Amino acid sequence: MTVRDHMMVAHSLAGEVFGPAQQLHGATFVVDATLRGEHLDDDGILVDIGRATELLRSVVGELSYRNLDEEPAFAGANTTTEVLARHVADRLAAGIRAGALGPAVPVTGLVVTLHESHVAWASYERSL
Repeated sequence: MTVRDHMMVAHSLAGEVFGPAQQLHGATFVVDATLRGEHLDDDGILVDIGRATELLRSVVGELSYRNLDEEPAFAGANTTTEVLARHVADRLAAGIRAGALGPAVPVTGLVVTLHESHVAWASYERSL
């Protein structure tokens, strides 16, 4: 089951490999969160899609309209698309473990994909 949201951030990337992206710039990411499980609950769903949408909105809301260069969570790290996908996945996993999707949900893993554009994206996959 996949839910989608977006976030707009500012950041810069250290290292010559990033060329002009070394300068402070804005980025808008479409964020997909795919939740995986081996079985459905008695209602025939993996999770409540509304709750999953709210959880993703909460996580991307923590980053939206922020300069990631100033965020303590990313101190000393390049906020590449891959790093951001991992961060979002880890925050979603923490929310799931804390019960944001309800008690005893059968989610066993998740994949977070950040789309930089219609031709470039990165994903991070983790188990729960």
